[in-house]
This record gives sequence, structure tokens and C-alpha cells, in this order.
Amino acid sequence: MSLSIAHLGPPGTYAEQAAVFYVNWLTKTTGIAATLCPYPSIAQSLQAVAAGDTQLAVVPVENSIEGSVTMTMDALWQLDSLRIQLALVMPIVHTLISCAPSLDKIQKVYSHPQALAQCQNWLGKFLPNVQIIPNNSTTEALQLLRTDLTATAIASSRAAELYNLPILAQGINDYPENCTRFWVVSQNEPPSEYQINSLNPTHSSLAFSVPANIPGALIKPLQVFAELGINMSRIESRPTKRSLGEYVFFIDLETDIKKPKMQSAIADLMGYIEILKIFGSYGVLSVKVLEG
Repeated sequence: MSLSIAHLGPPGTYAEQAAVFYVNWLTKTTGIAATLCPYPSIAQSLQAVAAGDTQLAVVPVENSIEGSVTMTMDALWQLDSLRIQLALVMPIVHTLISCAPSLDKIQKVYSHPQALAQCQNWLGKFLPNVQIIPNNSTTEALQLLRTDLTATAIASSRAAELYNLPILAQGINDYPENCTRFWVVSQNEPPSEYQINSLNPTHSSLAFSVPANIPGALIKPLQVFAELGINMSRIESRPTKRSLGEYVFFIDLETDIKKPKMQSAIADLMGYIEILKIFGSYGVLSVKVLEG
């Protein structure tokens, strides 16, 4: 019995690193083996689960510096069959990878937009005149570095080792306590033989839309949680993509969706919102950084 797990590729991305940790944890706690399946984008990783091509996906949802990963949030809202099974919180340490002999020879920096943003102060100080080139992932440009000695990429030290490339600078993220939260996502009801999460659920995530142009439309749903003493750990808005000024609100709550208070909250919510999507309840696991 083996699971297939989608993640953002090529190999060496932080998403793959989180997925490898999850596979090792899963095998140790349940005996279930898994294979990793890299995809070109976060959206395609989630679409693979929705289509049944893989059983799970490990996708980033929030970074402590740059905030939410909007592609993940949008895909979850659009793909009705997905549910969160587990959250993984992983420290992120960026390195500058290049075959250039020194920093003054560098003309281009490649990486995922999130990684570039997490290092913008460092880049402004040490590489103020370089061309910044966003990629689909932190590892997409690594294959270019051997033939372009003026190029560099921001990725992990593990990626540098996997691709056997030199590191010019380590720990270049602007804030040392940089970390990213990933979600392990499955279909609505994963096969019963796959015990993919042995942690007790401590958090729940949901999203809803509210009627447009009505004063207090957001306050009333939020008051439901406040009055029941349910703590929100995150709230984020995303455009509905229907009309300017219309939003979907994503909320993380510190409780299990099955608890009576949450069931009462959901019943009360229905009087104030248009669409409600519940993404599931899950435990949170801290990831140990893998090197090499």
C-alpha cells in the first residue's frame, strides 16, 4: 500500500522538503509508504488531488513574513472536494546559489515570488542593481546556473546539495524567524485504509462569502464566533473574481469543527452569509529542517 503525494516541483523546493518530512512521519507512525509527485504549480498539485491522480498534496498556505499564499486559497475555494488533513509548520532558511565567483558578477536573481519577497531587504543591500526574475518555484532556475555565471537563484541549502551547486550566501531571508505553514490536503473522504493523520484536530479552516454592499455584512458572522468564545487565529480576504469589491473571507479557528460550539456557530452563520465552505479540522505538526 503506497500513497502518492503531489507537491510543487522540481525536486528541492520547500514544498518537497515539507512533503518528505510528512512521508517520514507518516511511515514512522502508521507504516504507510508514499511516493512524491512534483507538479509545475501549487494549483496543479491541488488539481491532481481533486482529479484523483494523487491521494494527497502538500501545499504552502501562509508565510510568517509575506502572509498568505493566494494560489492555495483560491484553488481550495474553487475545488469543492478538497479537505485539510494536517498542518505542517516549517522553518525557512534561504540561500543564494550560484556558480558566479563573487556577488559583484551577478546580474540576475531567480526564485519564487514569495522567496524573493522574503529576501528583498538583503537583495536591496547586497545586490541592488540585479534583475529580479520570478519563477514558478525556488528550484525552477537551478538548471540554468551552470551555463550562466551571471545568474543566481534563491532556494534552500538542501536544493544546492541536491543539484550539486555552490552556495554564495546563507541565511539571506530578512527575518531569522521565517517559517511557512503547509497543509496536507486530500479528497473529501480519503480511503479508510489510509490513516493519514493520527493527530487530534486542534484547528479548523473555512471560508464564506457575504452579501455585497450591506453595512455590517462581515461583522455579524465574526460576532458569531466571538459570542461563542471561539478564537480566530487568522482571517484573510480574497476577491470573488465576480465583481470589484466582492470578497471571500478565509478563517482559521482554534477548535475542532465537530465540537458542539462549532456546530452551533455554523448553524448561526448560515443566517448571515451566502456561501460557506468548510475545509476541515486538523492537527499541527512542527517540521524539522532536512539537510542534504
